[in-house]
Amino acid sequence: MRSVQDHLGAVLAAVGPVAPLDVALHDAVGCILARDLIAPRDLPAVAVAARDGYAVAAFETEGAGYASTLTLPVAHDLRAGAATELRLAPGQAVRVASGAPVPLGADAVVPLEETDRGAVRFAMQRPAAAGQHVRPAGADVHAGEVVLAAGTRLGARQIALAAALGFGRLHVHPTPRVVLLSVGDELAEPGSSRPAQGAVFEADGHALDAAVRDAGATPVRVGILPDDRHVLREALEDQLVRADLVVVTGGLSELAGDTVKDVLATLGTVRLDHVAMTPGFRHGFGKVGGERGEDRAVPLFALQGDPVAAQVSFEVFVRPALRAMAGHAELYRPSVAARASHGWAAPVGLRQFVPATVLGTPDEGYRVTPLGDPGAPTVSALAHANALAVVGEQDTVVHAGQTVHCLVLEG
Repeated sequence: MRSVQDHLGAVLAAVGPVAPLDVALHDAVGCILARDLIAPRDLPAVAVAARDGYAVAAFETEGAGYASTLTLPVAHDLRAGAATELRLAPGQAVRVASGAPVPLGADAVVPLEETDRGAVRFAMQRPAAAGQHVRPAGADVHAGEVVLAAGTRLGARQIALAAALGFGRLHVHPTPRVVLLSVGDELAEPGSSRPAQGAVFEADGHALDAAVRDAGATPVRVGILPDDRHVLREALEDQLVRADLVVVTGGLSELAGDTVKDVLATLGTVRLDHVAMTPGFRHGFGKVGGERGEDRAVPLFALQGDPVAAQVSFEVFVRPALRAMAGHAELYRPSVAARASHGWAAPVGLRQFVPATVLGTPDEGYRVTPLGDPGAPTVSALAHANALAVVGEQDTVVHAGQTVHCLVLEG
């Protein structure tokens, strides 16, 4: 039997970041930047107005105040994107829109609301201070500066910066494409109007589709496949061209009727193991679609068909692998130490993952409550859980008040 740690180590040793690509800006959302992004120019490129108003030379406004009104003629109007060669003549002002270039010779902007809004000549309430409401060239970013380091996840704020600097494409680790196949003659698609007698509605593919998205990858759900060696082999061979990783659920019984182990044995280096954990005792992992050690072979996970076992196995093994493939530095869910609200039995020699609720704060501490029967976790218990309580292989019982490490699934 293989330990959880050994199996996870083998998984992470076998996967690496997906090869970087240059992708269009809108396709980079959610990806990890593969190399430093260096500013090709200052941002802003020239001094610009931060407010609607009048660009002036500050020293020429020193006479403005409550006792005396200072007026200046308006020589020109400038909008955002206007040419930057305009020079301010002595004793004059230029009306500017927010974002417009500040004329040469001007060093301040008088906000519109502090004036009489004159179009030919305007009066101001108080003197302007040099630099007020002006964003100098390079105030945000200087040319040559590393603005986003390799390893940064690209969200809305990072995309805004890249776009503002003129980048139309970015060099990223693309999100892994994960092919999902569910195997079993007994399976029926949810929503089927007249499922066959004894049918089981297929939950794994739908659950893992959502889990893959949550991990930041792209799912490709193939759907239900029968327990037929030829059909399964053909489906796998067809899907490898689009896959960065494959997840097969079901068909891992050690009885004669299940076909997954037989098909996988002919396609690559997939190894079937008993892993010292519950739920999710039986696992398959390896590469398919290439000769042993060949880089273009695709990693494949084979998980038990039980929905709870499949989802727990995904959290423990598949999610960290996907995070590594996407180039993330942080692979794991956050964890907290919590005191058990009451006790329960744990199996000898197995790491137990128990659907649970964790409540509390860092200051007050956390409390964990198992949901349902910890020895036989159910889909409904997992649906209401916000964590998995993790009981070590050496423990045979959890006592009330005992500290238990918990894998946090959601806030």
